[in-house]
Formats: sequence, C-alpha cells, structure tokens
Amino acid sequence: MKILGIGNAIVDVICKIEDNFLLENSLTKSTMKLVDEVEFKKVLSNLKIEQTIAGGSVANSIVGLSQLGNDVSFIGKVNKDDLGEKYEQSLTKENVKYFYNKKEEVIPTGTCLILITPDSERTMVTFLGIAGQISAKDINDKAVKESEMILLEGYLWDEGEPKSAFDKAMLLANKTAMSLSDQFCVERHKDSFLDLVKNKLDITFANEQEIKSLINTTNFDEVVSFGKQLGKSLIITRGELGSVAIIKDEVFECDSKKDLKILDLTGAGDLFAAGFLHGYINNYSTKESLEKGTEMSSKIIQKIGARLN
Repeated sequence: MKILGIGNAIVDVICKIEDNFLLENSLTKSTMKLVDEVEFKKVLSNLKIEQTIAGGSVANSIVGLSQLGNDVSFIGKVNKDDLGEKYEQSLTKENVKYFYNKKEEVIPTGTCLILITPDSERTMVTFLGIAGQISAKDINDKAVKESEMILLEGYLWDEGEPKSAFDKAMLLANKTAMSLSDQFCVERHKDSFLDLVKNKLDITFANEQEIKSLINTTNFDEVVSFGKQLGKSLIITRGELGSVAIIKDEVFECDSKKDLKILDLTGAGDLFAAGFLHGYINNYSTKESLEKGTEMSSKIIQKIGARLN
C-alpha cells in the first residue's frame, strides 16, 4: 500500500453565506472553530444546506490520491449511525480501503459546517463528535507498517485521545507526512508542531500563513532559511504566488494557474497535498510534483466541495 491517511472522519455540510453571518456568529473568516453539538445545531438552524459529503482534511487528500490511481487507505472514527454508514460508503466507492470497524457509540459521527462567503473563502464550524475520540487502539498496526507513508493532520492535536493515535502511528510508520491544518491550529500547538517539523516529520505541508506563524516571522525569506536548515521536505502553498518546495537545501518553485473561475477554496490545500504526494511516491521530480499539486488544487477550487468527482 502506498499511503495510509489518519485523520478526523468528518461529514462536510456546505452552505453559502454572506459576510455578516460570520460577524453575527462571532466567527473568524478562513479558520476552523470547534463547537459542541448544541452550538453546531444552533448555527446550522439558520442556514440552507447546499451539499453534504464525507470530508476531513486527510480523507480529502486520500480520495484525491485514489482518483489518481494510487493504492491508499484511511483510518478515522465514525459512529454506526446514518452519517457514519454514508461516510464509509463514500470512501469505499472511491476505492479507499477503510481500516476502522464501526460500532454503535453514544457520541454521533462528526460534522463540519463549511461556510462559503462571496469571496470564495471558507470558514469552518466543527463538531468533532466521535471523530475526536480516535485513540491508539483504533490504529491498525499492520496497515501502518505496510504503508510506504502515512499522512496525518494537525487537527488531530485538538483533542486528548487522538494524540495517542498520532504518536503510535508515527512510531510504526516508515515515513510520515503532515499538514499543519490552519493558522489557529498552529497557534494552539506551536511548540509541539515545531518539534514535529524539526525532528519527526519527513514531509510538512503548510500554507504561507501557517508556516510564518509557526516560526514567528512575517518575512518569507526567513521561512526559506528555516526550510533549508531542516534538512527535510517543507512544502508551502502561497495562493496566487504559487508554491514552494524546500528539499534539504534546495528550493523549487511553481507558479499558480491564472484566470481560474474560483467558486470555493475548500480542499485546495488537501488536493494540493494529494497531487504532490502522487508525484513523490511515483518518482516524479520535485518540480513535477509541485505542478501536479497545483493542477489538482486548481481543479478543486473551481467547484463546490472538496471532491473532484
């Protein structure tokens, strides 16, 4: 097996909103806010649902990798409820092996409101549900050991139990890649993330805001210097400025695609990671891997939701 993803198994509920909705609900644009079930239902009650689809950052990347023809799998915790059944079905339909045995739980399957403003930015309100209870015992040792690489998400650090799953998977893995997830997530776990990036991860995915936040700088040249000192792989997306890969002490750049009809930025980073990792595990050059990541992210932002098909 090429890549095993481990992340929050979340059902995405996509809604279009006006900017004032964010103000009225004390939400910060382009970030993710964790809420309980009561607050989640309160926010949802004032919205019209555009689309419901199985999501989660790593799961989006894994599905993208599968659509590119790679042998991939996923571990994430859902309840044996209606949403949980639909979640598993959506993965298996995409030829993703699902290494988790559902059982009936008191806590429901996790759900994420993806709120899309007219500028196509997305703001997330997440009720983690049972996804936030994933633990070391949910990790399939054999699946981790037989994968060339595991892909993790920074969001796993937002609850206690998932960290044990995260640590166990890293201990067993052949190689580890991780997405920093979002700037607020970085701020919450800065010291831990810095240790991971410096000492434990083989590949780190981040956007420009996240990596600047991680190393406390506003200067991108300092980011490049940091990346060179790592001696690993740091992959950074920069929006309209394209993307950069810092591999040991070499820097590779790729331009963004122009004149796109952007509808929704949900999944842009997830699909970029899918494209880059597709190149990486299939022996593309670094530049070709960046180009594949750019191609995938360019496609996804021209449609609603984080799935290409």
